[in-house]
Amino acid sequence: MTGTHDQKTSGQEGNGRRERGIAAYSRIFGVPEQEVPVVFAARVGSGFAEEALQAAGGAAWSHPALTGRDRSVAIITALATQGVSGDRLLTHLRLGREHGLGDDALTALMTLLAGYIGYPRASQAMETIHATTADAPARPAPPVSPTTTYTPVPEPEDT
Repeated sequence: MTGTHDQKTSGQEGNGRRERGIAAYSRIFGVPEQEVPVVFAARVGSGFAEEALQAAGGAAWSHPALTGRDRSVAIITALATQGVSGDRLLTHLRLGREHGLGDDALTALMTLLAGYIGYPRASQAMETIHATTADAPARPAPPVSPTTTYTPVPEPEDT
């Protein structure tokens, strides 16, 4: 890290750190800043939420050497590596897309990661990516084995 940024942020450890954390989580959760502490505490408890807000207000989330896109690639990679899916991965995929990661880039990232983190973890993340693309089918077809036949169930009609 460069000395300039370190000096700038090290003197601000307590000064505005929580507010910067709230701003970071506002972008992550997609909620107004004033709602972040309550939304976050409801999700993980107030003690853990407060620690996370303080951590997110540090230099890692504001260092100019990393763009929002860079941070998204790093976080999506970390989540995929750990097998995290569901709304945690969805939240960071949304944020990554807002930072310019398109479906092609996310697919290329998972393809690259498969060789490093294994196909099971990469494919789990890829399923989530694929399910959230614009061209994803409305409803995935069930798996078909050679001994079964698949008869589509008609969509219910609006009444």
